Amino acid sequence: MDEGPVWLEAMEMKTLVLDGKAIGSISDFYEEINRVFMASEDWRLGESLDALDDLLHGGYGAIAGNEPVTLVWRDMAASREALGIDATHALLVERLRLRTTFNGRPVVDQIAELEQGRGVTYFDIVLEIIAAHPNIQLVSS
Repeated sequence: MDEGPVWLEAMEMKTLVLDGKAIGSISDFYEEINRVFMASEDWRLGESLDALDDLLHGGYGAIAGNEPVTLVWRDMAASREALGIDATHALLVERLRLRTTFNGRPVVDQIAELEQGRGVTYFDIVLEIIAAHPNIQLVSS
C-alpha cells in the first residue's frame, strides 16, 4: 500500500561562532569558549580539554544534548598559531614542573616531539575533540 511521499522535517541547525582573533593563548581560548557556549550559565568552564569534551556532549550551555550545531571558527589560522607549538610547549613545561600532579615521562616525550617538529599541539587536540562529536559541524571562515 502506497502511503504517498514521506517528508522528513529538517532540523534547524544552531550556529555558534568563535572569534579566532580573540584567542591569543590557551586561557584566551577558554574565555572565548565561555563567551560562546556558556553565556546563559552562571558558572564558567575551566581550562581543561576534558571539560571541553564534556561541554560538546551537550546538556548545559549552548548545546542541548546531541542537537546539530554548526561551529564557525573565524580566523582559525590565528588560533592555530596561538594554540600551536609555543603555547603547547609552555603548557607541557609547566606540567613537567608540577611532576607531583602529572606523570613526567610522557610529558618529556611530548616536549621532545614538539621540539623535533612532529608533536601534537593544543590546537590539534582541540580539533580532534570537536571531530569526535558528529553532531558538530566545524566550519573555518
